Amino acid sequence: MREMMTKKNIVNAIFIALFLVILFVPSAKAFLMQGLMEIGLFKPKTESITTGTPPADLSGIKFEDKSGKVTDLGSLKGKVIFINFWATWCPPCLAEMPSINKLYEQYKNDKDVVFIMVDADSNLAKAQKYMDDRSYKMPVFVVASNIPEDLFKGSLPTTIVFDKQGRVSYNESGAANYASSKFIEFIEKLKNLKI
Repeated sequence: MREMMTKKNIVNAIFIALFLVILFVPSAKAFLMQGLMEIGLFKPKTESITTGTPPADLSGIKFEDKSGKVTDLGSLKGKVIFINFWATWCPPCLAEMPSINKLYEQYKNDKDVVFIMVDADSNLAKAQKYMDDRSYKMPVFVVASNIPEDLFKGSLPTTIVFDKQGRVSYNESGAANYASSKFIEFIEKLKNLKI
């Protein structure tokens, strides 16, 4: 028995236990990813803003909030639209949520920027509870129409940003740090583009 309790075996057992926790506990995996975001990994790719692309017709793409109010993206022309598809069981979604909340807090009173946090499971009660438990004030929605596949292919998390004319300026799957100065600069450029 004493041979099994060597320092090396104990360290290996702790390492394996930590690995299993990270592998099977979504919140642990999200915590690890948040740490990696803080040191600079998972940066959103915002190299260029395409101004020559024709605007998309966003009319008919609808989302419903907890009060039953339906928002049609076509009615938001003239605003920068930040849409995030996420789920409460998705570790990368949970990992990027604090950074999205920071971005939201910065722009929540800006009439030119709209946030739509879309629960991919269409379970508004569960999604809202997640937000409330963490004191996040971001508006939660569910899909209320068909979403074109060229916008959302089903991967979580997916973040899409439309410029004021309705052009897709950013469409990425996977976690990212949206509170980075580079992404905030990107949003500011979109806000300042002339319609």
